[in-house]
Amino acid sequence: MARRNGVMSEQLKEEIAKELGFYDVVQREGWGGIKSRDAGNMVKRAIEMAGRGMGDNERPH
Repeated sequence: MARRNGVMSEQLKEEIAKELGFYDVVQREGWGGIKSRDAGNMVKRAIEMAGRGMGDNERPH
């Protein structure tokens, strides 16, 4: 099965991993070394960030 290109930039993933406290694992073992829970939390955090970003661009009617 072919992998799709990631939606998040490498910089964003690293930023979130640092924020959530598992970037050291990424540095040692790569992205495949993180726990599934950490990956899920990373996605959740990215969605939260995107939601706030979209809200900033809305204007009242």
